[in-house]
Amino acid sequence: MLLDTDSLKPIYVQIAEWLEMEILNGNIASDEKMYSQYQLADMFNVNPATAAKGLNILADEKLLYKKRGLGMFVSSHAREAIRSKRIKRNLKQLVLELVAEAKRLNVSKDDLIKMLVAAELQAKEEGAQ
Repeated sequence: MLLDTDSLKPIYVQIAEWLEMEILNGNIASDEKMYSQYQLADMFNVNPATAAKGLNILADEKLLYKKRGLGMFVSSHAREAIRSKRIKRNLKQLVLELVAEAKRLNVSKDDLIKMLVAAELQAKEEGAQ
């Protein structure tokens, strides 16, 4: 992943979100050791303190836990907590925007549902390729 240095979103937040995505995708499992701040700093070519801030976001949310002398590990509930948070924060907002836009364009509920079903089929087809 490349960090967007032009984004208004701070680098450490982008790192935290990338780590969340790694957990969500199953690339880092529950109770597995998380990257260290130095590994992340090297991966993203950032200051280790910046990487540490990204890790601390997840630790503050109890998605990571510390083992003294060993580093940080993924909490057993992390994947489900991230999923829940993203449904509430991201998906709900996208649906609200979609419904508002459909209303502005006078798209019926049935047509909107048909579009969603078609998009789901397209995503499945693209995923199979």
